[in-house]
Amino acid sequence: MVGIAALACIAMTSCGNMGQVLGAMTNGTGVVNAITSVIGLDKVKQQNLIATWKYAGPGCAFTSENLLAKAGGEVAAVQIEEKLLPYYQQVGLSASNTYITFNEDGTFSSKIAGTPFNGKYTFDEATQKISLKGLLLSMNCYAKKEANGISILFEAKKLLTVLQTMSAMSGNKDLQTIGDLSKNYDGVRVGFDMKR
Repeated sequence: MVGIAALACIAMTSCGNMGQVLGAMTNGTGVVNAITSVIGLDKVKQQNLIATWKYAGPGCAFTSENLLAKAGGEVAAVQIEEKLLPYYQQVGLSASNTYITFNEDGTFSSKIAGTPFNGKYTFDEATQKISLKGLLLSMNCYAKKEANGISILFEAKKLLTVLQTMSAMSGNKDLQTIGDLSKNYDGVRVGFDMKR
């Protein structure tokens, strides 16, 4: 899941086409999501996190309004998500094989492209950081409130590591083909939009 997002970030460097920019601005989602493209503007509460969340598509957010503005606003976020989608499809991500359940007792169970990952989690409402600790793997991600659910997002540079680990556990060769992330996107978090 991480490597796919990384490819989207790399691909974004070649997204200067005016047609793509206009398309992203007028496709409806760009206008609706413009205010919510920054992590932390509308926070997820602990009690709202407890549920089963299923994959609904690629997710992307910027860590500050300043970085969002520098990247070209919501247009940049929409372009990243559009670039991620074919890679997510190649790996075979779907609502039936990619989901996470957060339980009240601090445990979670999940699958990423069909590979199980279970353990304990902690959630910091102030930073929206979710720490996931499993038997063989630990990772941090961030929640972002969306109009129709939440996004589970990773630092762009960490996403590749997560994907490579999941790839080794599952034997999925598609995940192993994803290259390194661009260092120009330190302020971008990528991952999954999730719905109940």
